[in-house]
Amino acid sequence: MRTVCVVGVGMSKWGEVWKRSFRQLFVDAARNAIEESGVDHIDSLYVGCMSGGLFAGQEHVGAIMADYLGMPGIPAMRVESACASGGMSFRAALLDVGSGMSDIVMAAGVEKMTDIDGDEATAALATAADQEYEVFHGATFPGLYAMMAQAHMAKHGTTRQMLTAVSVKNHHNGSMNPVAQYPFKLKPETVENSVMVADPLRILDCSPITDGAAAVIVCTEEIAKKLGRPYLKVLGSGLATDTIQLAQRDDMTTIKSATLASERALKMAGKKISDIQCVEVHDCFTIAELMVLESVGLFEPGKAGMATVAGETALDGRIPVNPSGGLKSKGHPVGATGIAQIIEIYKQLTGQAENGRQITSSPTIGMTQNMGGSGASSVVHILEVAS
Repeated sequence: MRTVCVVGVGMSKWGEVWKRSFRQLFVDAARNAIEESGVDHIDSLYVGCMSGGLFAGQEHVGAIMADYLGMPGIPAMRVESACASGGMSFRAALLDVGSGMSDIVMAAGVEKMTDIDGDEATAALATAADQEYEVFHGATFPGLYAMMAQAHMAKHGTTRQMLTAVSVKNHHNGSMNPVAQYPFKLKPETVENSVMVADPLRILDCSPITDGAAAVIVCTEEIAKKLGRPYLKVLGSGLATDTIQLAQRDDMTTIKSATLASERALKMAGKKISDIQCVEVHDCFTIAELMVLESVGLFEPGKAGMATVAGETALDGRIPVNPSGGLKSKGHPVGATGIAQIIEIYKQLTGQAENGRQITSSPTIGMTQNMGGSGASSVVHILEVAS
């Protein structure tokens, strides 16, 4: 397999973006990535999108985005794996370039989620859960993650303070992110007094619904060198699945797909988890961040919460987690989230993070973890800055 690199990145503004359409959001991000990379063409396009039909009334996403970008005729396809669609799009681009089928590929993600009302958005997101055995009986994702949180609290002694610490940390980081949906800091008491959604999860434990797009240029190392821009090497990629139903899992306090995906990515990269210096993980709810950190092996089971309270996952901590602000502050346009994680690692490893959120320890190796639903699918990537 050829060495695959990330050489340019781009994002649209994230949030409730009323004046940009589904396709315009994509083009905003795609043009930014093309301009930053310096490429004069792309050979193919992968677009992560969970549910363009339900959110925006638009399917056939690959073709419409290639057309609106001004590149009709190129190979283009939509990639879907619920909230992991963006990460899967990046993996597809990696395999395309690595195999030799293409030399320059765009991996992108987009979702326009706020053009429908809250009930419709909840129903659209619920399609990533088990329709017959969970959704039919009234389960929503806040409810499913609340059950996971209650199980984690019972087994490991996880506390309200630990969940709060995740939200406060990620909003601190997101307050410095120019594209974040909610770029403001939070006080612990604000989190703990916010509206209860599903016990123990309050509204400020939950990621928002978001409009947004993100794109990266993936290419061979030979091309990356010629372009003369900073670039990352993709060292490893891991993908895994698990049962969709929580009821079928042996242990609701861990995310098996994240464990398997990280193990596979690390093996491909020839690295150990201790080699990872910063990480973007899928914090769709505060409990998810803690469970993922334990599932991928960055912390022992039950230890991520106290480590977060102690500042170990802060920007100046031992292992900075979600320096972008994560899904919680930056936002969560489900098809684009996995690509935005790659973008943040690109910025951190190349020293380009804006507004004071650059990790001062100058990391050289980073990890992303993106998952679908309550962890039925998970994709992990390991990247290293080119020396």
